[in-house]
Amino acid sequence: MKKISLVIAAATLVWMFGCKNQSNDTASNTTPSNGNTSVAQQSSLSPEELGELGAKIKKNPGDAQKLLSEKGLTEQQFEQAVRKVAENPDQSKRYAEAYKKAS
Repeated sequence: MKKISLVIAAATLVWMFGCKNQSNDTASNTTPSNGNTSVAQQSSLSPEELGELGAKIKKNPGDAQKLLSEKGLTEQQFEQAVRKVAENPDQSKRYAEAYKKAS
C-alpha cells in the first residue's frame, strides 16, 4: 500500500508540472542537449532533496521556477528526476518520507 501511495505522489507531481508545461512542450523538444543535462542533474540530487523540493513547490506553486532554479533544475529535469526515483522502491520511500517531513 505504501508503494502505491509513493507512486501516486510521484505521479501527481509529474502531472502537476506536466499540465503547467503544455505550452512549453514545443520549446523543450527543440533542444536535444537538454536530455544530457538532466541525466547529470538527476544524480546530483538525492531522493530526500527531491522530496523536500517537491513539498516546497506544493506549498508555494507560484515560486516553483525560483525554487527549481535555486537547485539548478528546469521543470522537465525535476519531473525526470522524480520519475527516476519512482522506479526504485527504496528511493521512493526516501522521497516520500522527506516530502512528508517537509510538508
